[in-house]
Amino acid sequence: MKAFTQLSGIVAPMDRANVDTDMIIPKNFLKSIKRSGFGKNLFDELRYLDEGQPDQDCSGRPINPEFPLNFPRYQNAQILLARENFGCGSSREHAPWALDDYGFRCVIAPSFADIFYNNCFKNGLLPIELPSSALDSLFQALYDNEGFTLNIDLAAQTVTTPAGQVYTFEVDEFRKHCLLNGLDDIGLTLQEADAIREYEERVKAQRPWLFGATASK
Repeated sequence: MKAFTQLSGIVAPMDRANVDTDMIIPKNFLKSIKRSGFGKNLFDELRYLDEGQPDQDCSGRPINPEFPLNFPRYQNAQILLARENFGCGSSREHAPWALDDYGFRCVIAPSFADIFYNNCFKNGLLPIELPSSALDSLFQALYDNEGFTLNIDLAAQTVTTPAGQVYTFEVDEFRKHCLLNGLDDIGLTLQEADAIREYEERVKAQRPWLFGATASK
């Protein structure tokens, strides 16, 4: 998993509440368990004017000129501003996969659906909760300033605007540790690889018949 320490990036808007996971990545694209390749279909029903198909080349599809992610000013955005209850709906882990594959590393919203919030941390994506009043100010600054950026410092737990306005956010210490060090569940387990190997060798010496029975199958 990619570590998250600091990020200075362009900000894009998703200025609507209750954006569910089917809107983030529609169900007809959930045919793969690979974590890559979903970015082209992020917000598919909003980005394009036609109906997308899995494994389709999207380069020639007609785009929705009114959808912000299609605006030149938001190209290469790494931070998404959203409204309340972002990521609600089904528990599909493909939603943070699609956001990450598109290029987003952080989503800032007043609130998130619990499962989506947890899935973000497991996939190197930082979800930040700020008060609605703070989001109102950030959206206004975003609309007023083309190329609007934010600086996010996970260690300090701060979001800083180009004007110097600093917002602080809360994050669980264990989740923070994992993101700072790029540790997902597999990475955490592999930190104990030596202890696991020693245990397996000890059990194998104590109960060799178990391993013999497994090997004979």
